[in-house]
Amino acid sequence: MNMILILLTNTSIMMILVTMAFWLPQLYSSQEKLSPYECGFDPMGSARLPFSMKFFMVAITFLLFDLEIALLLPLPWASQTNYLNLMALTALALISILALGLAYEWYQKGLEWNEY
Repeated sequence: MNMILILLTNTSIMMILVTMAFWLPQLYSSQEKLSPYECGFDPMGSARLPFSMKFFMVAITFLLFDLEIALLLPLPWASQTNYLNLMALTALALISILALGLAYEWYQKGLEWNEY
């Protein structure tokens, strides 16, 4: 009996939320909400607008550092291994590579958005 009650409650809450998510955005629509959004550019204008290379460099730098941080996520579980010295040395090497890369980007002004 409890399982049927839980299923009915979850199904009704889910149906209410789906209905609200479908119905509410259509209630308050404006010209800006109905127009397509293309990364801040006018989608009806020319498709040959010049991009700043800084945009791509910052995006690639973010992706690289984000992936390297994802490599550090298993470290708390890896600390329970029998090879603690090897794990600590590997983590230190990875963090050193991250710090050197960040220092190099900072020195080369790769993190500056304004061009001089």
